Amino acid sequence: MAPAEVLGDAVYQLMIHMPLIRKDRKAFLVLEDGSVFEGFAFAGAGETLGEVVFNTGMTGYQEVITDPSYKGQIVAMTYPLVGNYGINDEDMESAGIHLEGFIVKEYQPHPSNWRMKKSLKSFLEERGKIGIEGIDTRALTRHLRLSGSMKGMISTRSADIHELLEMVRAYPGLVGRDLVREVSCRKPYLWEKGEPSPNPIPAQKTGKKPRVVVLDCGVKYNILRLLENNGCEVVVVPSFATGDEILAYQPEGVLLSNGPGDPAALPYIVDAARTILGRTPVFGICLGHQIIGQAIGGYTEKLKFGHHGINQPVKNLENGRVEITSQNHGFVVVPESVAGRADTSYTNLNDATSEGMKLSGTMSVQYHPEAAPGPRDTEYLFSQFIEFIKKEKVKAQ
Repeated sequence: MAPAEVLGDAVYQLMIHMPLIRKDRKAFLVLEDGSVFEGFAFAGAGETLGEVVFNTGMTGYQEVITDPSYKGQIVAMTYPLVGNYGINDEDMESAGIHLEGFIVKEYQPHPSNWRMKKSLKSFLEERGKIGIEGIDTRALTRHLRLSGSMKGMISTRSADIHELLEMVRAYPGLVGRDLVREVSCRKPYLWEKGEPSPNPIPAQKTGKKPRVVVLDCGVKYNILRLLENNGCEVVVVPSFATGDEILAYQPEGVLLSNGPGDPAALPYIVDAARTILGRTPVFGICLGHQIIGQAIGGYTEKLKFGHHGINQPVKNLENGRVEITSQNHGFVVVPESVAGRADTSYTNLNDATSEGMKLSGTMSVQYHPEAAPGPRDTEYLFSQFIEFIKKEKVKAQ
């Protein structure tokens, strides 16, 4: 039987006229332990260094690559086929791409979706990022799962593995590095109608909306969207803003955002948090949670391979509910270090790490309640924070 009869004429014609994917740009992924994975570049060229981690999401690659928390990291997706719905305008989590490199098993060069504006390939190349395919991502994920996240390098320039390995081992990694300054905004702005606003920030709060000041350590847009959707006036300030500068905006609440890198390398943000705590309601998310932990006298430690994905089970210790959460972090607050100063509110059911704290006037979570991507089980925390603000306001009157 002829191929056209088996496949249907329309499908057969599409297949024979479909351009072949060029496989002539070899790419090497070299890990600090000497492991080497060979693939091909589907986007970009050159070299890039970072901490290699894996993300378990089956979808949401656009949100992943635009999440500022991935600064300094090379991300491998465990789902084997990536790129099939392209890139759109609505799912951006920042204005650009912050990860250092992107690894997939198979790139889909012919995306199709009603919201699509461009391909993943063109999006990566516009921003000077390398994407590679053909890597055995199952083997890579298993290796990182057993050995832990490690420094790595993608190169399309050289096949000299010895040279590449030397460069990888000379790379400083994430521990002790302040990456927040590289992703934070440079000046304060208003968030209005789902985007940064050109309007000036009023010196004093206007109207009846509660004013929430967001300390931008690498904030995801969906955090700002949800605050606005919950009726807040949202002011975003740079990570280097002092506590007094934040309080000068007369906030009725402060949100300490997510962000990249080692929380122990951010003493200036910890100092700002100490100034704020107890003077206004505070909500910490991911890095913000770790900042609060340090501000009350605790400390953080690095996880073996981190939590990166949209299927992390977390137990709410107040009501016993198990909620599925989106997560992206490589460091955690050590619970014993904050014992007696804060109550643990959530715990991770995979490894029993701390996923949340509560103390007077303050709530924080290690995971991402704003999702994007991921389940929306814990989105209620935003309305809970607003109710908390309103109650505190009534008490003060």
